[in-house]
Amino acid sequence: MNFREKMTEDMVQAAKHREKIRLSTLRLIKTALHNREIDLKREMNEAEFLQMLASMVKQRRDSIEQFGKGGRADLVAQEEEELRIIQEFMPRPLSDEEIEREIDLAIDEAGAAGPKDLGKVMKILMPKLAGKADGKTVGEKVKAKLTGA
Repeated sequence: MNFREKMTEDMVQAAKHREKIRLSTLRLIKTALHNREIDLKREMNEAEFLQMLASMVKQRRDSIEQFGKGGRADLVAQEEEELRIIQEFMPRPLSDEEIEREIDLAIDEAGAAGPKDLGKVMKILMPKLAGKADGKTVGEKVKAKLTGA
């Protein structure tokens, strides 16, 4: 079952079981997918879909942090529920060891020698890790390896 079929099936089930937040979140994903495909003027592939979801996850995490600072527990709870639902469509996150292995492979592939090569390594790495690892964390790990820290 591809991501479109799974999303459609989940929307039907959420509607049948009257799960308002789940249905609303699935509609958000579907709308984002539709809008992105209009921009691209073609259907998205699974890797692009995962990148879009990773962006949505990042938005939710930022919102949770901001609402938490603002003392809005109600909005924090809603964003956390949306985050949980979005993450259901994403692959299992990679372990630290798996991320380190991918970073080492990307550094070798790019022939990176120092911090100035960070962009080259990230360009190779992020398409492989989209949706499986947080870009900020990966960037920090790559930077640490390239600076020898």
